[in-house]
Amino acid sequence: MPNAPIITVTPQSHHFTQPLILQSGAVLSEYSLSFETYGTLNATRSNAVLICHALNASHHVAGVYENTPKSEGWWDNMIGPNKPVDTNRFFVIGVNNLGSCFGSTGPMHINPATQQMYGADFPVVTVEDWVNAQARLLDVLGIETLAAVMGGSLGGMQTLSWTLQFPNRVRHAVVIASAPNLNAENIAFNEVARRAITTDPDFHGGHFYQHGVKPKRGLRIARMIGHITYLSDDVMNEKFGRQLRNAVKTNPEGYKYSTQDVEFQIESYLRYQGDKFAEYFDANTYLLITRALDYFDPARAFGGDLSKAFARATCKFLLVSFTTDWRFSPQRSRELVRALLDNQRDVSYAEIDAPHGHDAFLLEDARYMAIVRSYFDSIESALTVPLEASV
Repeated sequence: MPNAPIITVTPQSHHFTQPLILQSGAVLSEYSLSFETYGTLNATRSNAVLICHALNASHHVAGVYENTPKSEGWWDNMIGPNKPVDTNRFFVIGVNNLGSCFGSTGPMHINPATQQMYGADFPVVTVEDWVNAQARLLDVLGIETLAAVMGGSLGGMQTLSWTLQFPNRVRHAVVIASAPNLNAENIAFNEVARRAITTDPDFHGGHFYQHGVKPKRGLRIARMIGHITYLSDDVMNEKFGRQLRNAVKTNPEGYKYSTQDVEFQIESYLRYQGDKFAEYFDANTYLLITRALDYFDPARAFGGDLSKAFARATCKFLLVSFTTDWRFSPQRSRELVRALLDNQRDVSYAEIDAPHGHDAFLLEDARYMAIVRSYFDSIESALTVPLEASV
């Protein structure tokens, strides 16, 4: 988007001293949330859009940091001036989830009760806990009603939860490449990744900070497992196929005939992704966030009946899925569409034939971007309508 100016942003933080009671029954006596804002809140405070992040992302949604090369936000192609979520028209908020390792209170912070790092003692958090914390931040910012909540993957689950926990505070929900819960296969992938971390000798039961080490081996494997699930078979074959990294000339096949050397380009790529991830991500955070994914299931309290669960939702919805996303398949989005239609909710649904797998929600696809842009155009046109009249 050559006509889209680059915006410079500054992270912000708010410290809360009012205790937060978590879904598990545990209590955070105090905590901080890191966040960023983009655009300007209008006079009626009606143009706010909350962006919920996925597993390894943060509050840095768009723009760049001053004097920091290559610091673009993780959804910078989607959010900013003249982009589908246009910050010339909307006031966009990105919030870092509790338990993360990018600024909000998490395992790497000091437990006020012990004056030691929380480590493995940081309480388990859920999607619902994150939404409650986000709602408190909106109270601080003086925002009663959101024009929209938007998120992909785990961020989409948070978006869904907003419509159920605070139905009167949300006009629109934009749910991309997400699901109403994880199936057994997804839970299994998460468990294998967690076991890779917890069985790393440097994990030390989650208190590795005190030992001056980091379970990088486990984090590398966890990331490699996750990354495989984010890509489609088509993309992996197109990018890598059976290409060898360093073919040898001593045999016709070019193989080294080694069980430990890197032979194929896909192996090299996965190791690179794992190494990079292990340098910046926190192991305890990975455990917490994948468990929050596992636990999310709004229909559970209704005997598995998704339609009953979403009877509470009152806003309008846009759902987007991608045909090659086998981690959060289109079928899961269709389940949500059916549940919302059962409740006669206003639902738009787009299923995009894209080759990129789950990662498609982060990438540039003209059809995808056009759908989101059109939807936010319609949101802006209705901003002057009272909430009661728009549902």
